[in-house]
Amino acid sequence: MNETVAKWLSNGPLVLDGGMGTQLQLIGLPVGHHPDLWNLTNPEKVGQVAAAYCAAGSDIILTNTFGANRFLLARHDAADKVAEVNKRGVEIAKKAAAESGRDVLVFASMGPTGVMLMMGQETPEALREAFQAQAEAMAAGGADGIVIETMSDIAEIKLAIEAAKSTGLPVAASMTFDSGKKKDRTMMGVTPEQAVAAMTEAGADIIGSNCGQGIDAFLPICQRYRAASDLPVWMKGNAGLPQVAGEKVIYNQTPEGFAAASKALLDEGVSFLGGCCGTTPEYIKEIRKLVDSWKETH
Repeated sequence: MNETVAKWLSNGPLVLDGGMGTQLQLIGLPVGHHPDLWNLTNPEKVGQVAAAYCAAGSDIILTNTFGANRFLLARHDAADKVAEVNKRGVEIAKKAAAESGRDVLVFASMGPTGVMLMMGQETPEALREAFQAQAEAMAAGGADGIVIETMSDIAEIKLAIEAAKSTGLPVAASMTFDSGKKKDRTMMGVTPEQAVAAMTEAGADIIGSNCGQGIDAFLPICQRYRAASDLPVWMKGNAGLPQVAGEKVIYNQTPEGFAAASKALLDEGVSFLGGCCGTTPEYIKEIRKLVDSWKETH
């Protein structure tokens, strides 16, 4: 295990944060607007979300940089702002962490490019360069680690891991399983075992899964990860399955129900536990209680 990661985990599992985009929408982010650009135009509101997760008990908060690669920023005429958006995103989160009065780490979030490599839309080198630009800006902003999340393609996540590792920061790599009869494959057909092998080969320090399904569905994924690897496991499930009501997407699982379903993940040996779509600071408060209680008896 990476020495820095081992030190972080020396006192047991760590609590991650919850959803970012859904929280920004609640405080005014317009539908269709690129959330990451708010790092430049509305930094105080982005900081408000980060501060709320710190107050809820997160040990690690993520940055508002999930889609801040040049391919996705280009769709909003902002391809020239990669360095600025990523660096600022880290600085906003670091400020919230510093002002929290607690020891909170900041992991810079890196998501998919939206490019289909297998369709030949771009070259692997182009994606590697895009991830490299992001990673360097994240490191310059002072990130404690980088998390590559919501990935479905092995080729893409390996390129992202290699770019992130070049910074010398600890790297978590997380894939999304939401396809197949048992919902145990990524959109590209990758199994948990294939994901573990690819992420490990590329040098990930932490392996994980996020999004795609409610937290209840993460236990079998966690079990298969743990059977295939000794690396620390990172899990961020959704607040149940989404229900569409008009223009709104509603997640029906309560914070208490989310925490109750998460206990099995702790028992299985998960090291990093938080929430993805639909989860809020209220969910993280319940996860904080769960982890503290669990540590008292283990």
